[in-house]
Amino acid sequence: MSFTVLAKKASNVPKEKFGKSDPYCQIVYQGQKQKTKVVKDSDAPEWNETLGFDLAGKALESTESITVELKDWERIGSDKLLGQAVVPARDLINSKDLELSVKLSDKNGRPTETTVDLQLKYVAPASGGGGGGGSGGDAVDGGGDGEDFDEDDPEGEIDEPGPDGKPTAASAARKRKRDRQKMKAKLSTKPQDFQVRVKVVEARQLEGSNVHPVCKLTLFGETKTTRVKKATGNPIWNEVFYYSNNISPAEIVDEMINFEVYNSKKLRSDALIGNFSCDCGLVYAMSKHTVLNKWLLLSDSEDQSGVRGYLKICMAILGPGDEAPSFKAKPGDAEHEDIESNLLMPAGMTLAPANFILKAYSAEDLPRMDSAMMEGVKKFFGVGKQKPKELSDPYMTFSFAGQTVSTKVLYETYSPEFNQELKLAFKFPSVAENLTLRMFDWDRISAHDIIASGIVSVSQISRSGDDGYLPTFGPCYVNFYGSTREFSELGGDNEYLNKGNGEGVAYRGRILVELKTNLEEKAEVDVVDCDPEDVTRISKYMRRHRFMLNVAFLEATMICDTDAPVEFEVSIGTYGNKLDDTVMPTASCTQPTNAVFDGCRYNFLPWENKRPCISVESFWEDISFRIDTINILLGIVDMMESRFLKIKTAQKANLPEIEIKSMLYSLMDELAVKLKQPLPRATGSQLSNELDKLQLLNRETEMAGIIEDMEKVRLRDPEPAEILTELSTLAETLKAQAVEPQNSIPDVFIWMLVGNKRTAYYRLPVHQIIYSPDGHSGKYCAKEMTVVLKHPGQKAHREWQIPAKLRLKFWFGKKQFEEEWTKCQTDDVVVMAETYENQVALLGKWVTRGPAMTRPKFSDSTGKLKLKKESFFPPAGWEWAGDWHVSPELSLIYNRDAGHKSFIEDVYELQTRIPAGPWHMAKVFWTDALNDTMPAKEEVELPEGWEWDNDWSVDMNRGVDDEGFEYCVESTIGGFGPVEKTYHLSRRRRWIRQRTMVAESNAIKEKDQEALKASEGWEYAPLFNMKFHGKESKMDLVRRRRWHRKMKATGKESKPCTFSFGDEDGDDSDDSDAEEKAKAGCLAAPRMFLESTQVNKYQLRAYIYQARSLMAADDNARSDPYAVVGFGTQSQLTRVLDKTLSPMWDQTLIFDEITLYGPAELVAQNPPEVVIEVFDKDLIGKDEFLGRTICKPMVKLSMSDERTCVLQWHELINRRGNAGEMLASFELLLAGQAASLMDLTDTETDAMQPTSQLMNGEDLPFAPPKRNDLYIVPTGIRPVMRRTAVEILCWGMRNMKRYQLLSITSPSVEFEIGDAVIQSPIIKNTKKNPNFSNALLFVDTMLPKEEYFMPPVNLRVRDHRAFGRKPTVGMHVIRSLEKYMVSSTPQPTYITASNTDQVLMDESFQAIAASVDGITNGSPNGDNPETIVDMPDEQKALQPPDLEDIDWWCKYYTSIGEEDKALKYVEMGLDSVMIYDGPLESVPEFDGFTDFCDTFEIFTGDADDDEGQEVIGEFKGGFKVYELPEDPNAPLPPKHLDALPNPDPEECVVRVYLIQAYDLQPADPNGLADPYLEVTLGKKSISLRDSYKPNTLNPIFGEMLEFKCHIPLQKDLKIVVKDYDLLTSDDPIGETIIDLENRYLSQYRANCGVHSVYYTSGPCQWRDACKPTEILEAFCKRHRLEAPVYGGNTQVTVAGRRHTLREYEQNKEPSPFWGPTKERLACYVLNRLPMVKEHIETRILRNKLQPAFDQGKLQCWVDIFPKSLGPPGPPVDISARIPKRYELRVVIWNTTEVVLDETNLMGEQMSDIYVKGWLPGTKKQKTDVHYRSLDGDGNFNWRFVFPFEYLPAEQVLVDKKKEHFWSLDETEERTQPIFTVQVWDNDFISADDFLGSLELNLNCMPKPAKTAKACKLTQLPDFNNQAKCVSLFEQKKLNGFWPVYETVQGQPQLQGKVEMEIEIVTAKEAEERPTASARDEPNMHPKLDPPNRPATSFFFLSNPFKSCKHIIWRNYKWRIIIALLTLLLIAIIVVFIYSFPKEIWPAIFKG
Repeated sequence: MSFTVLAKKASNVPKEKFGKSDPYCQIVYQGQKQKTKVVKDSDAPEWNETLGFDLAGKALESTESITVELKDWERIGSDKLLGQAVVPARDLINSKDLELSVKLSDKNGRPTETTVDLQLKYVAPASGGGGGGGSGGDAVDGGGDGEDFDEDDPEGEIDEPGPDGKPTAASAARKRKRDRQKMKAKLSTKPQDFQVRVKVVEARQLEGSNVHPVCKLTLFGETKTTRVKKATGNPIWNEVFYYSNNISPAEIVDEMINFEVYNSKKLRSDALIGNFSCDCGLVYAMSKHTVLNKWLLLSDSEDQSGVRGYLKICMAILGPGDEAPSFKAKPGDAEHEDIESNLLMPAGMTLAPANFILKAYSAEDLPRMDSAMMEGVKKFFGVGKQKPKELSDPYMTFSFAGQTVSTKVLYETYSPEFNQELKLAFKFPSVAENLTLRMFDWDRISAHDIIASGIVSVSQISRSGDDGYLPTFGPCYVNFYGSTREFSELGGDNEYLNKGNGEGVAYRGRILVELKTNLEEKAEVDVVDCDPEDVTRISKYMRRHRFMLNVAFLEATMICDTDAPVEFEVSIGTYGNKLDDTVMPTASCTQPTNAVFDGCRYNFLPWENKRPCISVESFWEDISFRIDTINILLGIVDMMESRFLKIKTAQKANLPEIEIKSMLYSLMDELAVKLKQPLPRATGSQLSNELDKLQLLNRETEMAGIIEDMEKVRLRDPEPAEILTELSTLAETLKAQAVEPQNSIPDVFIWMLVGNKRTAYYRLPVHQIIYSPDGHSGKYCAKEMTVVLKHPGQKAHREWQIPAKLRLKFWFGKKQFEEEWTKCQTDDVVVMAETYENQVALLGKWVTRGPAMTRPKFSDSTGKLKLKKESFFPPAGWEWAGDWHVSPELSLIYNRDAGHKSFIEDVYELQTRIPAGPWHMAKVFWTDALNDTMPAKEEVELPEGWEWDNDWSVDMNRGVDDEGFEYCVESTIGGFGPVEKTYHLSRRRRWIRQRTMVAESNAIKEKDQEALKASEGWEYAPLFNMKFHGKESKMDLVRRRRWHRKMKATGKESKPCTFSFGDEDGDDSDDSDAEEKAKAGCLAAPRMFLESTQVNKYQLRAYIYQARSLMAADDNARSDPYAVVGFGTQSQLTRVLDKTLSPMWDQTLIFDEITLYGPAELVAQNPPEVVIEVFDKDLIGKDEFLGRTICKPMVKLSMSDERTCVLQWHELINRRGNAGEMLASFELLLAGQAASLMDLTDTETDAMQPTSQLMNGEDLPFAPPKRNDLYIVPTGIRPVMRRTAVEILCWGMRNMKRYQLLSITSPSVEFEIGDAVIQSPIIKNTKKNPNFSNALLFVDTMLPKEEYFMPPVNLRVRDHRAFGRKPTVGMHVIRSLEKYMVSSTPQPTYITASNTDQVLMDESFQAIAASVDGITNGSPNGDNPETIVDMPDEQKALQPPDLEDIDWWCKYYTSIGEEDKALKYVEMGLDSVMIYDGPLESVPEFDGFTDFCDTFEIFTGDADDDEGQEVIGEFKGGFKVYELPEDPNAPLPPKHLDALPNPDPEECVVRVYLIQAYDLQPADPNGLADPYLEVTLGKKSISLRDSYKPNTLNPIFGEMLEFKCHIPLQKDLKIVVKDYDLLTSDDPIGETIIDLENRYLSQYRANCGVHSVYYTSGPCQWRDACKPTEILEAFCKRHRLEAPVYGGNTQVTVAGRRHTLREYEQNKEPSPFWGPTKERLACYVLNRLPMVKEHIETRILRNKLQPAFDQGKLQCWVDIFPKSLGPPGPPVDISARIPKRYELRVVIWNTTEVVLDETNLMGEQMSDIYVKGWLPGTKKQKTDVHYRSLDGDGNFNWRFVFPFEYLPAEQVLVDKKKEHFWSLDETEERTQPIFTVQVWDNDFISADDFLGSLELNLNCMPKPAKTAKACKLTQLPDFNNQAKCVSLFEQKKLNGFWPVYETVQGQPQLQGKVEMEIEIVTAKEAEERPTASARDEPNMHPKLDPPNRPATSFFFLSNPFKSCKHIIWRNYKWRIIIALLTLLLIAIIVVFIYSFPKEIWPAIFKG
């Protein structure tokens, strides 16, 4: 991705004083600068120039911007800024092609009339997301579409645009192939320290009302939480969390991080508001492993109801050495933030619920996991004859995105059939990447054991985009890998591999699965049984075919373990695994062979011309159509990469561009032809599934797209470099396509077995070695390859030694094509039947029976199987080709002296005695070291081909007495000592005699071989399970010999070669059963060997010239290096060079008699590799390993080959990484050819001898010349030398620590440059003056002419101590002198400012001096100077403004762009300060202040120490390197270093301004710290512990500290940020060190920054000790310029350039703080010179406990005032701002139209209203309750009073409070002054009901409505951008109506209106106008009367009678009256009737 800017033209360019400008346009983006050409003398320049910016795979962010600068080119000084403008990146993101005319502003931000016409084009990422592209957020899915961009995307527009101008879906999909899968494949598996920093910034639009949100983060199993934010849906946290872990990069990308936001007010399960989860790989794939200010879409995985809010975070993953990014928000980010384009969310606006449906069918080949103890007990007691129990109880788990579901447990089986369907719910698309299948072994008691893990990448089985598809897989097997299959009761060191961490070292089974994805809700049942139809359907996918794995071992060298015979096992799946007791054994190993010493360093297996072959039969599915596709794509990639190498070589050779383009277009033509070929499809018995079809379509679409892209490249015809870049990107795209997730055939493993113990392995994918009849074979199929075995597991990171190096050939394919393996062999394959004859010693005789005979008479090599010679019967199709013959092990021909050129024979003379008797000859007088009988020394025979060097002599170099004897009690027991005791009864002494080989080693070896053949071929050992050897000794009790019988095929077709056995004698019929015979049949595969018919002799010449930058292995910071060169079965050593890290061996090692089998042409195509290892020689102990490199030699088969062997630097590697470089080359010469072995007879072995002539009869090249009996590197290969001068500046030594407990006080430096060594003077006492008295040294030496061969410079420091001791305390290696190369003619020197000493002119100023020489006096254009009249001092008539609130912080905030915190500072037009994001030394234009001298760290320590080397001090100095005349009599050129400043210490005043720190590392359990500063200079230290800042990670210090010191005695200013602790000692958080000396000596004048304007008063007052005119004059003297010439006070001429005050101040408003005009003019000129300007630097804090990680950043600056320049100026007051006290008074008058939330007993709607309010950090206050409001009106007349602290300049409220009651200090938090008012409904029993709320920012308050009717939601800025707002701090008082509302389902609803009076008063005004809360006294300002509430407003329980009156009577009075009257009438009638006389009743009834 990239963008381009076409700078067309500019208009209305400002003119200079004396003419037109020389304008050019400069575009700045993130520190990258591109500029156009300069147009001279023009006010309307036209450039029409395109400037390109490569985004390096990173998309434009919407928050970024592009700066356009128009500058005037100046010959002297910095170029003048004419105008500038900022183009927001989001405009370019949205339009992609932007044409505009920008109007420029001057440097003060004022608009000008200048415009620049531009056209911007942006090549966006194809996904449209991530970082600002597109209209939506970033799609965070498993495919990596949102954030993972290709770093190799070419510039230019390759994608075809669609109708809407955006790339089409197909084109976009082609650019999504560089995702995390490619990144992860390159990640290391070595654990290292990682730190993850997460900043939770804020949340918005959280769901719910009146929530109290808290954010919870979980990573690495550790959970951390933020503070709780009260009653807000938009909380702001700004909290940083740190997580640390020791984990590998490959593992950390899979770690899940979970963000959860809770409502802390709720305790129920519904407290979760929303969450977001992703893996760390999402962040790791970003630029610098960082995401800044990203929004996360929160959702609920259970609810799936949609968006629950948004969370803003920053996150960084830091490894060792990574620089921590700043999480500090940029000014204006919140205002211009584009959330939509900066949002991490799923594709689309919502997350779709989805389910993975995994059908787990059957597994196979699982290893044993349980103990067989009970089975052994049953077998011992003979309980039952049941089948052996399968000791595994497996079940499988399926995991994704932190969720897991498992199958049922199946017991006692290695091949479980689950046939279950697992359903796992997730949100689609998910940010998780891997599907994990993990097989467990169920245990009843202990924890379940992990059997193995299989991982399927989601991005490999799915595709996003319009033409994408959901994740799908299978039916197909998933292979499991992990630790070795062998079961151990104690476990193993590599069991962690079973979790899927790291590279598995063995196959552990596989399972047949099928995966589908459904977009539906979560299933009710997670696990169900599979449909029987599915089980039947997948059976066809289990069909197997017979495959053969053939391996030919050509060579085994560098064997590190020689304790037992070595064999190599080859396995694929379980086939071939020798040690697994659950697997049927097969003959898959090479024959056990003893490793033989090569006579120098390494061991090898002596296979000679009988090189073993292995053939393993296996059965797998036919998936060749999948593997062929991979090989086709990888073959195309290999072809492209090989052509790339040739093209790059052509570019280096400076071939014409047309030829390079021709090569590129030829490559494109060939690539197009290959891409048009159809990909393989499933045919015949091959079965494809849905994923196969989708991948085929995807790959063909991708290949067609690549062809289209190449056609577009042809049409554009770009530069060759651009074409090569684009083709490289296409190659990466193809490589990403060459991944097959459904490769069901396991990888091939090679294991080295030493005595049946696995020691090293190599893992090889099958696709690299498979044979294809269609021509798509693997890269290494049937080809020689070199394999370096690895130690398994963590041992690979600890061990430096190579376990073994093999050369071999692989072939894997179907059985029917095995003939192709035979056809491709250049050697004959010999098949042998093999058996071993075993015997034991019994009573001095060798017998085959007896108690010690634990093996059969004839058996296999292990002795487990009986293999009688008579029992072998050739299989069908084979016949015997001879009789049985003894075939001795070849290692037996190698005696003790094998490989040695000289050898020491030794015998021991043994004597005995009786107690107190004399010594006499023992019965066995002559023995060896093991007490075995030896012949007398006179009888020791001299082997043929050797001669004696001397006579026999007693070995006195041992622990012996004067006669050479050593004593013991009994010789057979041992324990010899040099002192004789009375109880000693035996003694011995060793006689030695050295012999030297005079004959050819091969001739001797052949004679030994003939002697071995003539012997019986027995091997001897003490026991059968011990190592066998060829020579019998007294301790040997067993012996064996090997028998072979050759076989040959009877027909042309190859048939299975497996023996059948018969039983001719019948002797052992009772000892074998059917199972044993079957087992024997499997093992009875024959041995196969390769016998070559072509044997060639070669000579290797190794040209070892030198090495550089080696590790220091000794305590003296040096090494004694030598190199070991190994090639084939030979190795040689270089000479040892003492005490150097840059050894120059200049040595040629010649390897004669190298035997290589096979045609010479094949050897030339793929020669064996040369291994070079560098060691440090130690007198005691083993030599220490320094590094290793492996390279290939150049092969010459004829003298006509005119190629020249060229020395090259080869990188040395050890377990830490880079360990230096070696300059060497290697040449392999064909020395002769032996006759065909098929034609050789016993008398024709001379034909095998090496010849001295080449194949064509030519002689070998002459041997190189010798120096001291050693061959040197010959002329023509060695570098060309030239006479060179090296001038050395030895300035001084600094910070020297103790060495050997003593201080280093008198050091000197020794410089080693090539062969030259020069010594510096000795410093008398570093405590008085650490500088050298005579600091100039000169070296005239011979150095290589080519800088490529330039040797390093070794600086070695010695300390001169008493008694003549001069220990080497440390050293430093300068890798190259290239940066110090200068011309022979020195530039003029200049005079320093402080004295008259001359110093070296830095090259950065040489350009200034050179340009000055070409300038004439006068104006720049040559015009006559105009008359300039002195301008009056305008400032005298100006009145100084009010500076009451103006402080230094106004200047600071103006400089960082936060003008809203600077008050009137900007309007006053005062200058700003330069703020650097890093240390001042890292600013590029200052070059680290190394213009005078460099600082070199002096190291001491052992390179092999894990803690690394220690810095013991520093050397300050420099170098100048230039060529000298070849004639030694010619005069030398003038020296560059001819004078230096005074080296005596200078007294200085140092002022340290400490502003603030941010992003500090937490030091307390609460995730915060209590930081304070401690500053040390020399022995003086100032601690600000009493002023610590409690509970903060971003403290503002605002401190200035002043020191007095003498530089360089006290040069290092150390600033430490510590954490205050009450009880324990204070912990350092981080520290930084500033080298004051470098700044003091620098020519950039870094002692005090130059102000942009000279002010004599005010907040920007000049503080330097020198005035601008004095500084300018000193600058001219320093650079040998003429003194400044002033024309009055308003003009000055410097170096011929006239400067006038008018040109600098013509657009400036006069300031009353200005100084004199002359000084101001000089100050303006200084600002155009290369000097350090007024600045603030940001320094990184480090901690010794975590040196690899930043602990935070500190902003500061340092002023240095030498006493010789006069007293310093006034200090700057940077004290932190102190908040002012205010009081907020709020009167709640009334509420109206409040929603009625309750229903009373009478059925009426009502509310019991009260109002609550608060400011952040204050106690909540509430009114009384207005009961029974029936119309929503409430009357209160209630006052809230909130005292608070406020910073007017920053417009923030300062909240100080204790987090807990036990907290020691208050925590300060700065927030916006937001007053929250809420309306509630009071409830007596239940919780009060929330009705509505309103948040009012006191800085930006919406104006109130005058009437309740006019009060609406539209008066709030949240719902109306045009709403009018005012600042209460300016308005002081507001009165009116404000609406309160509640958000329901994302929509605001008006809930009522509140009439308030809000007033803010200062603390002084509050004292003058006191008042109280509520209506308490003093009730004033205003006085509040009780509210006039309706009579019905009361609490019903407080007055029941009143309740009846106003509630019941009011509503039911008529009903009550009627009821009462009715009751009264009824009572009257009752009484009346009751009162009638009794007499009346009868009359009534009678009548």
